[in-house]
Amino acid sequence: MATFDNHVEQPMVIIVGGGPGGLATSACLNKLCIPNLILEKEDCYSPMWKKYSYDRVHLHLAKQFCQLPLFPFPSSSPTYVPKKQFIQYLDDYVTHFNITPFYNRNVEFAKFDEFAEKWNVKVRNGNSGEMEEYFCKFLVVATGEASYPFIPDVPGLTSFTGEAIHSTQYKNGEKFKGKNVLVVGCGNSGMEIALDLANNGANTSIIVRSPMHLISREMGYLGLMLLKYKVALGVVDTIMVMLSKLMYGDISKYYGVKRPEEGPFACKVKYGKYPVFDVGTYRKIKSGEIQVLPAMRSIRGNDVVLENGKIHQFDGIVFATGFKRTTHKWLQGDDYLLNEDGLPKPEFPQHWKGKNGLYCVGLSRRGLYGIAFDAQNIATHINSLLSE
Repeated sequence: MATFDNHVEQPMVIIVGGGPGGLATSACLNKLCIPNLILEKEDCYSPMWKKYSYDRVHLHLAKQFCQLPLFPFPSSSPTYVPKKQFIQYLDDYVTHFNITPFYNRNVEFAKFDEFAEKWNVKVRNGNSGEMEEYFCKFLVVATGEASYPFIPDVPGLTSFTGEAIHSTQYKNGEKFKGKNVLVVGCGNSGMEIALDLANNGANTSIIVRSPMHLISREMGYLGLMLLKYKVALGVVDTIMVMLSKLMYGDISKYYGVKRPEEGPFACKVKYGKYPVFDVGTYRKIKSGEIQVLPAMRSIRGNDVVLENGKIHQFDGIVFATGFKRTTHKWLQGDDYLLNEDGLPKPEFPQHWKGKNGLYCVGLSRRGLYGIAFDAQNIATHINSLLSE
């Protein structure tokens, strides 16, 4: 095992994860001249954006709610920033704050050493295969809400004769033109991928199982502005539901599910469930260009058996079924900050701070806006401890 002694590789703060949360935290620490190091398991920073996002993706929230700390978007950027421009923004951010992550570093163990009063972090170097050991006073979990792609264990999936992929492998619908494609999952990724498939000439179906809120980007912008100016969440949710009903009517008529009893922002805060931002999918579903189906029971060859007993044949399946986090497998001895699913136990706004110099960023289910909040709080808190 390689143990490093120089000041670059034994920083004051180790940040696990080089996504927007890790970058934001590093930038805030660099601004305060606090030595830090990002350990990223992939070969680039922000791999979810650079490697695992589909081509047409945009930020669903207006840019002022998505900028990272200390670095606003250029005034020339559109309100809803597309993928290519957001990646350029991240590139500029990394350059501006001189952020230099270590890549291909998979953290396998981290535990606070009571005797040394430091975190012991063991890391697998993906380039050499060697295990590296680091020590630091502060540890920041920045692995994000979207860590490892999750595909449900559908009976017969291995027998599927077509192409079955996770949404992280989907780029665009060009190669699916004229084919029967099923999208599993009715969150924002699932809905937008279904739209992209339909726009590219695929015969598209989507499985919708859970109640959901359907809003437009403009409604989301209004809601966030009202919350920013301290309008009560319950009042904002009432307005959102009213506007949604006016624009989309009874969604159960087309989607087969009702709206949740709680409002869209309450669902986001309590359960981490985002409202669906409609960018054109609703019109395609209403016209019949995208078919809505109930839950899947099993797969036999290219036959998909649904819970209602009906059978449909597909050439491809895209699983927009989310992610799992594995923090509990490598983070040892923490019984305060994170639960087994890798999300904070403390309630917002105290969710970012643990014990013994442990922090988390980007896990508050508040998107990029939450990342900025967390990163600035973490850096300020560490700076205050070092100043004592």
